[in-house]
Amino acid sequence: MPNVPCVSVIIPCRNEERFIRMCLDSIVANDYPKEMLEILVVDGMSDDRTPGILESYGRQFRFIKVLANPKKSIPCAVNTGVAHAKGDIIIRMDAHCTYERDYISQCVRHLREFPADNVGGRWVIVPRENTVIGKVIAVVLSHRFGVGGAEYRVRSRGSEAERPRWVDTAPWIGCRKDLFERIGGLNEKLARSEDIEFARRLRRQGGRILLVPSMVSYYYARSDFKVFWKHAFENGMWAILPLKYISAMPVSPRHLVPLAFVASLIGTAVLSVVSPVFLLLFLLGLGTYALVSLYFSGGVAIRERDLRYLALMPVVFGALHVAYGLGSMVGLVRVLVSKIAGRANMRDE
Repeated sequence: MPNVPCVSVIIPCRNEERFIRMCLDSIVANDYPKEMLEILVVDGMSDDRTPGILESYGRQFRFIKVLANPKKSIPCAVNTGVAHAKGDIIIRMDAHCTYERDYISQCVRHLREFPADNVGGRWVIVPRENTVIGKVIAVVLSHRFGVGGAEYRVRSRGSEAERPRWVDTAPWIGCRKDLFERIGGLNEKLARSEDIEFARRLRRQGGRILLVPSMVSYYYARSDFKVFWKHAFENGMWAILPLKYISAMPVSPRHLVPLAFVASLIGTAVLSVVSPVFLLLFLLGLGTYALVSLYFSGGVAIRERDLRYLALMPVVFGALHVAYGLGSMVGLVRVLVSKIAGRANMRDE
């Protein structure tokens, strides 16, 4: 088909029996010509019903292929997919998402119309479980107070907010295949933050990232509070831990705010035994945070006409920021220990 590039969609996948059908159905329903599309699902040795589901989709649709990922990590899955991709354009998608039917065609069109190296769309975050805590978690993960300046998560109001704009990062990857030849693939040493590091590396080499708000994907956020806490902690740890393997800061300054917040609370609490001034600073910091959290939670409670948001959102805001900050502290300690051990080994040699 003339002037229509071949697109390779790459989906890292492991134990996704609950979501992979919805994900694939939404991609199959996309309006992009199927003769110019291939879907590469890179399975990380799933031990649930995922392999059987993928096999059935592969039989039904010739453009769906399953690749093996023995290393099981997302960076390895993406790099494996790129190595096997036949398309001129690579779109990395996530198994926890569903996609609007024009997602692929919009990505291709904006890559052609703008001088962009990477194109991504807007997340609409929805709960995996239709419970109150699940809904609250989804709201927190799409609120500016919760996630800062991550524009793809937070929907702004007004006509200007719907226009494509240049950003520091966007979800997933939508690019020409030769981008991976120019800047390299995803860093396979990183269990998390590999997409953020990829975006930072791209921008350091002069690349540009375009956010297209009309390109919509629906991300199914964790609805269990314990799982949510653990995930936030691990994300915070992996905001810092990449420094064990790379020299440049892998994340944006906003990712370090929870670290600064938690460190300041712990620092002033510990130093309060020395001077009451630090106790005052601790109470001031904690009190200010609580008031701001209540203010934003109240706004959501009014909008949703549900006072349970006022009660639960401050808890979830606090859990997100504290877990992420503590994770970053652990990551920082691990990086420092690694660097010290590395220098000691160099001296011994």
